[in-house]
Amino acid sequence: MKFSEFINTYARHPHYEAPTGDQLNAKSWQTEAPLRMLLNNLHAEVAEDPEQLIVYGGTGQAARNPEALLKIIEKLLELDDDHSLLVQSGKPVGMVRTHPEAPRVLIANSNLVPHWANWEHFEKLKSDGLMMYGQMTAGSWIYIGSQGILQGTYETFVACGEKHFNGDLKHKLLVTGGLGGMGGAQPLAATMAGATFLGVDVDPERIQKRIDTRYIDKMTYDYEEAKKWVLEAKNNGEAVSIGLVGDIGNVLEKLLHDNVIPEILTDQTSAHDPIHGYVPHDLSLKEAKALRQSNATLYKEKSLKSMARHVGFMLEMMKRGSKTFDYGNNLREFAYQGGEKNAFDFKGFVPEYIRPLFCEGKGPFRWAALSGDPEDIYVTDKALIEAFPENKHMIHWLEEAKEKIAFQGLPCRICWLGMGEREKAGLIFNELVKSGKVKAPIVIGRDHLDCGSVASPYRETEGMKDGSDAVSDWPLLNLMSNTAGGATWVSFHHGGGVGMGYSQHAGMVVLVDGTDRAERCIRRVLHNDPAMGVFRHVDAGYEEAIKTGTDFSLII
Repeated sequence: MKFSEFINTYARHPHYEAPTGDQLNAKSWQTEAPLRMLLNNLHAEVAEDPEQLIVYGGTGQAARNPEALLKIIEKLLELDDDHSLLVQSGKPVGMVRTHPEAPRVLIANSNLVPHWANWEHFEKLKSDGLMMYGQMTAGSWIYIGSQGILQGTYETFVACGEKHFNGDLKHKLLVTGGLGGMGGAQPLAATMAGATFLGVDVDPERIQKRIDTRYIDKMTYDYEEAKKWVLEAKNNGEAVSIGLVGDIGNVLEKLLHDNVIPEILTDQTSAHDPIHGYVPHDLSLKEAKALRQSNATLYKEKSLKSMARHVGFMLEMMKRGSKTFDYGNNLREFAYQGGEKNAFDFKGFVPEYIRPLFCEGKGPFRWAALSGDPEDIYVTDKALIEAFPENKHMIHWLEEAKEKIAFQGLPCRICWLGMGEREKAGLIFNELVKSGKVKAPIVIGRDHLDCGSVASPYRETEGMKDGSDAVSDWPLLNLMSNTAGGATWVSFHHGGGVGMGYSQHAGMVVLVDGTDRAERCIRRVLHNDPAMGVFRHVDAGYEEAIKTGTDFSLII
């Protein structure tokens, strides 16, 4: 297919769609795979705003601008197995000589020298056309819609239930704000975990999207109606999710006034970006858009004050009994800057619930069927259930996911797997492709929210045992290990999840095409990647990690 024909078929801005089937458009599956996943990131079912190339997280983009995107597509169609494409903050800048088992694409997004690593300097560069914000899986082309964060959110809610409620969230109310690209996973995660759910978002379109994709059950603009629905469902022990259009701070204030105290309270608004992600409580969406453009300084000031007010209500909920935690959007830091001096009185979700999993090298293992056929995902589901019969938690998740999750764009799946399990799963998938039981190749990636790929002191590395929260050598070592191991594309970003200046993180994706080359790469990458999580936590002194490291002969 000629370049112009390919663009007209799959990439007429803002309408993007990944090719499907088993026929190549590029020269090999090593370049076809990143091409399809890039376009899938921008599919209308997946991306929040394809017009602006925004995938999720406020302003997280897949490419810097439409012209840069076209050039990336052109080069991926031309690229051979002896070269790799360099992408700098969403723009292709060159090709380097490599080899068939090297990454085909090397991506760096939003990285700034530390002294200049802030939103103000970034926005200046962005306005000059020199940079984009890659978030995490937006700029690394492995976002899979709300399912991507869904299982991590589910794992968190289940762990919260285990820790505080004897593993039973029935008759428990979970309240949160933010139902966008990341937060939109919360309602389904909560109901899958057994809780009654109330989620609040100022943008009705975001809630409607979760209705359309079966992530949320009911929607209303009326606070009293929402309160009635959730209290009835809670009393009846029903796992029902309600989306309320409104400001989360205002809703928390009303719930406090009415003495409706949820058992669990968190937040996934896009607070990491005070200007483009968060809407101050005293502005409508229309007013917020206008003020962003006319006076960004005033907007940020109002946003920080609103976050302080928001967190103040969360703190009061916590005093009255809510199990309250930060879900990794930097809300506490900006609330602190806005005047709430006790913002850090509640912890983040990683030290509270997830770190023991990280110590075992566990994290969000995700894969996509490049064929476009959902049946290929169901084949892989079945294969994992057969391969890990002892992992009852994973099996429950896969069975629930098949029944309740609507695919967005290419059919994809995610489940948390640890050291040893990821490599085993990858090799099984390679055999499925080789034997034809899966109709076309698969790609395996993960969220950057992983055991050994992130330095983020207000999220993944908050409260490390040895005080090494801000040490970012680890994601750099992760990047180098996966590059040396032969991942199909790798990335290194700044600011994902919590905003500019607060995190650095690495991503990887490996192709599964049934070949011997793929098997060699899978063995290296899907060993090295979780091993980095074990190395990181062994070094910090965690006993669980030391045991895992000993079991897998990783201790040196």
